[in-house]
Amino acid sequence: MELGGVELRRSLVAAGYTDGELRRGLRVGELASVRRGAYVAGDDARLGDAAARHALLIAAALPDAGAGSVVSHASAAVLLGLPTWSVPLGRVHLTRAQRTGGRIGATVHLHAAPLTAEEIVEVTGMAVTSPARTVVDLARSLPFASAVAIADAALRLGLVDEAGMGVAVDRAAGWRGSPAARRVVAFADGRSESVGESRSRVALSRAGLPAPVPQWEVRRDGMSIARVDFAWPEFRTVGEFDGRIKYGRLLRPGETPGDAVFEEKLREDRLRDNHLEVTRWTWHDLRDFAPVVARILRAFNR
Repeated sequence: MELGGVELRRSLVAAGYTDGELRRGLRVGELASVRRGAYVAGDDARLGDAAARHALLIAAALPDAGAGSVVSHASAAVLLGLPTWSVPLGRVHLTRAQRTGGRIGATVHLHAAPLTAEEIVEVTGMAVTSPARTVVDLARSLPFASAVAIADAALRLGLVDEAGMGVAVDRAAGWRGSPAARRVVAFADGRSESVGESRSRVALSRAGLPAPVPQWEVRRDGMSIARVDFAWPEFRTVGEFDGRIKYGRLLRPGETPGDAVFEEKLREDRLRDNHLEVTRWTWHDLRDFAPVVARILRAFNR
């Protein structure tokens, strides 16, 4: 995550700019405010993306953070490239290895917690909590589905393995939220390829359905004909989560989204021709998953 380009008021004033000039820059759009006293160019594209804007907040906060401050929690997730679906990004999170002194300000949440050298990595020159520690810190405080999406991504990206997350969650034993973190780590699966698939696994589990096989390879006559998001082979049923981004991933050079949708239809025909029931759902369906569950159960019965 790129952090350059943030200018603090004090450095601009030292370079000869006046507060009046800074106000004018904001008014005419030459400058944009990251937070009070921190600016970027008015046309900085990062301002339009929540994670990228949070990275700018991190860059603005670090000069005043104090010795021993380590970027942590949601801020560490941003710098590590982990998804932050439904994660508040209004404050920069920092941790210091001390017993007391934590505080919550307007733009910075300072945590006071045990922190070993093994739990710190360097990202673009900054001290950041390790992927395993970051996953566990967030799993102790976030809703289950949000934390699972982060843990799944950390595994999928190879930032951590199951053993590493197990060590991190064991170290957090007795801390506030540690039972929740243990549930997240036990449920995490790096085969989930998107936040939507992670959320789907949570929804399927909450509905009491058998655990599906993620990324199941469908084969016929010894050859692969498709790979599906979820499968219940014993019921000859597969499930597909359809996020819009998925069709972008399916595009080949020169293809349009319409081409990808058409190819997906042909793919589904091949699945049905292989005597498989196919159930699909979207982001909208995740808000009320009961109708999807009913369709899956009817597919099981068929």
